[in-house]
This record gives sequence, C-alpha cells and structure tokens, in this order.
Amino acid sequence: MDLTTMGQSAVAAKYSLQVLSTEEKNRALMTAAAKLVEKQEDILKANEVDIKNGEKNGMHQGLLDRLRLNEVRIEAMAEGLRQIVDIPDCIGEVMERFERPNGMQIEKKRVPLGVIGIIYESRPNVTADAFGLCFKTGNAVILKGGSDAIHSNIAIVKVLKEALAECGITENAIQLIEDTDRAVTAAFMKMNEYVDVLIPRGGAGLIQSVVENSTIPVIETGTGNCHVYVDEAADMDMAVNIIFNAKTQRIGVCNACESLVVHRKIAEDFLPKLKEALSAKNVELRGDEGVRAVLSDCIPATEDDFGKEYLDYILSMKTVDSVEEAIAHINKYNTKHSECIVTEDAEAAEQFLNQVDAACVYWNVSTRFTDGFEFGFGAEIGISTQKLHARGPMGLKELTSYKYAITGNGQVRG
Repeated sequence: MDLTTMGQSAVAAKYSLQVLSTEEKNRALMTAAAKLVEKQEDILKANEVDIKNGEKNGMHQGLLDRLRLNEVRIEAMAEGLRQIVDIPDCIGEVMERFERPNGMQIEKKRVPLGVIGIIYESRPNVTADAFGLCFKTGNAVILKGGSDAIHSNIAIVKVLKEALAECGITENAIQLIEDTDRAVTAAFMKMNEYVDVLIPRGGAGLIQSVVENSTIPVIETGTGNCHVYVDEAADMDMAVNIIFNAKTQRIGVCNACESLVVHRKIAEDFLPKLKEALSAKNVELRGDEGVRAVLSDCIPATEDDFGKEYLDYILSMKTVDSVEEAIAHINKYNTKHSECIVTEDAEAAEQFLNQVDAACVYWNVSTRFTDGFEFGFGAEIGISTQKLHARGPMGLKELTSYKYAITGNGQVRG
C-alpha cells in the first residue's frame, strides 16, 4: 500500500475510532493482549530472523538487547495492553466548565489527536505499546519501524489486526509501513495532509532528522544522558545500589545512568565501593582528575564522555565541590531526560529537584523508573524531553488534545 492510500485509510479510520465506546475499545485491547500471547511462537520466530540479521551486521550488544523478544517480554507487551484497559478512558472528559456573563455555557473537552505517526528504531515492543495507547484514545496510528526489526513488527501488527477484525473494528486503526527505504521515511515526514502529529523514538540521529525534516508537528522523545549525583550527605550504600541498578539493570535503554557526579568530600570513601560493585558487571569507568586521584587506573574522561549516551557498560564520572556545581554540570551535558540526587539533606534535594532542567528528577530513586508502566500509565508512547504539549512518560492523556463546546440560547455578538 502506498503512503497516500495509507494516509487516506488512517483519516477514515480515525473518525470511526472516535465513536467507539469505552467497552468496545477495552474488549479489543483484551483480545489483542490474549492474541499476542497465543501467537507468541510466530512473533518469536520472526524476531529470531531480526536478531540473526543484527548479529550478522555487527549490531551493538545494547541495541540487540532492545531488539530481542522472549516470552517474558511478550507477556509484558500483553500486560501493557491490559493495564491500558484498567485506566479510565479520558476521551470526552470535561476538563473545565464555566459560564460567561451572557449565559453561554463553555466546556473544554478532551478529544483524540487524530492520526499519529511514529518513527522508531529497534524495539518491537513499541509496536504493541503504540497501538494500545493510540487505540484507547481514539487515534489511528501509522508506524514506521526500523529495518532491523521489520520481521518482528510485521508479525506483531498482523496479530493486532486479527484482534481488531475479530472485534468488528477497522484494521486500519494500525498500519505499518513495511518498505524500509530511507526515501519512504523521508516522504512519511511530509504527510501533514493526513498525519496530525509525528513522534520519533530512537537515537539522536533519528530524532534530529525528524525534527529538522518533518512538515508534521513533532513531539520530540529524546536520548537519555542521565546522571546520578552523589551528594556529600548521601547514604553511600544506597548510592551504590541506585547507581548499580541505574547503570547495569538494562544498558540499552534511555533511562539508564550514563554519568556520575560525586561530591569531592566523599569521593575517597565512596568511589572504591562503587568500583567494587560495578566490577561485577565489568563496567568501564572514565573519570576526571578528581576521580583519577582516587581510582588511579580509571580511564581519563573527555569532554565527549560527559555528553555521551553510551548504551553500554561504560560510566563517565565527574567530581564537584557543591550541589550548585553538580546542577550546573548536569544542566550543561544532560538531554533533559532523567536526573537523580542521592542525599539525606532535604535542602540540597529540593534545590536539585527545582533547578535541574529535566523531564523527570529523582531524589534517592533510580532513573530506571522513568517509564509509563512504572508511573502507572500502562504502556508508554515514549519519554518526551521537550516542554510543549507533553513532557516525561507519555501515557493516554498526552495523546489527546481538547476542544471547546459552547452552548447557548440564541446569543449573538454585538
């Protein structure tokens, strides 16, 4: 199917989706969740093709981890859809209601965005997540996944379409662009006649390309150069546990810790403890002069290291003399994603939470929690690092707009 036909089909689908009842949407989502588990063998076979191709092409280990599916991850995809069922349907919600002096009654009501386009890399779980969130909010979705996950995405979309058909709902609620040619992606970015908003998910290169070339309004989901700052008043054992989790629990994700900032007063006591813990995962440490004064075998950190999203077992480290210096360093190098302070000093924590410029700021909590599932939103469409329309994990409400419904009894303007 060519792009124009897909766009026309999506526009037609969005109007039929907007009139579905909550019960109809929830029934379809539950059917889709059951079918993902039921058909997991087909999905895993398709995913194995993508994994083998990735290994053959020398794909980085972190990206292979993003690409890989297994029974646990498919069940997590299904559970994401089930969680969306449990979340109240926000479409039609009256956000505000007020009366003007002339008697006009004005309601501000939540409505779908319309047709959402998503361009993403590697992660096939995004396919199910995007469908679930867009469908529950009455939006049609056109997906453009990366060539590295094409077989997995085709298999997942096939299952989702089967679920929709079984429930008597248009299969064009979800469409996948199967052509992996870059020219097709470029053309997709220009489909503002049909697509209401475009959401990129992937590396810095993809996101930059979409922001620079799209004629469709873009919600930017960013890369994650996430920091943990260990304050002079930190509980050191807690700090080690948080950093170990944030750095090593899953390296190929945008909310993993990529950079450590540590107060110079505790560096001598803290850094050897951290090094010992991270050695269990063979994490490579790159530090400034202050770090290397304590860890003599640490690799010197460059300017590039402080701004880099590694998606690997590598951690950059910077020593500072104050919370103010830590905040300044983080605001200079971060990607506005997720930042953490570990401290027992409430005043320092409040300063950090108020002054660090990021979508999510944490006090004594791993950055790995920046996730729609963990926030109780169900599956997420992405983590928005911009400030207009949406910021942070994007759940149902972030995929809606609003309109004003005005009721009167014959008022005319003089």
